[in-house]
Amino acid sequence: MKKFILFALSAAFSLNVSAQKGLTTGVKAPAFTATDNSGKKIDLKALLKSYKSVVLFFYRGEWCPYCNKHIQQLQDSLQLLTAKGAYVIGVTPETGDNIKKTIDKTHASFSIVQDKGYAIMKSYDVNYVLDEAIVNKYKGFGLDLNAANGNAEHVLPVPATYVINSSGIISFVHFDKDYRKRATVSDILNVL
Repeated sequence: MKKFILFALSAAFSLNVSAQKGLTTGVKAPAFTATDNSGKKIDLKALLKSYKSVVLFFYRGEWCPYCNKHIQQLQDSLQLLTAKGAYVIGVTPETGDNIKKTIDKTHASFSIVQDKGYAIMKSYDVNYVLDEAIVNKYKGFGLDLNAANGNAEHVLPVPATYVINSSGIISFVHFDKDYRKRATVSDILNVL
């Protein structure tokens, strides 16, 4: 039954993200500032002065098993990533309370940012809005996006990953509208 639910959600997801393209390698990464889960100010420009690169990834929420698996993989390999001079940032539309649930599930110790107004998601062209039929299907499976994200806008990101080099240029992109597919740690390490 669980596989059927995930298949149904996957099929529905791919219908809603046809307009998103994401950014490509070789382009200047949009700068942003935000506050992470621990209250730390995150400024992309400042981070790129202190680190060789930034690994920026977008995830849907603590309710997404694929997101949690990816976050856990990044956490498990965090020493390898930081040893290559990378700073890791996760971006999500979920509330601060749900970010805490993500951290409890994954033990993530890197920065996670709530993108309340979706400015970061929009600037990286990963945002999309679920239609009401999909929102209602999610509710039928026990997922209340209004509660998860703290609003009724139903915006989620394509779970993309970007590696941004110290010059502010995107050197790696993993952008797949199938939310089950994520960048591997080895792919990320190969470009750091």
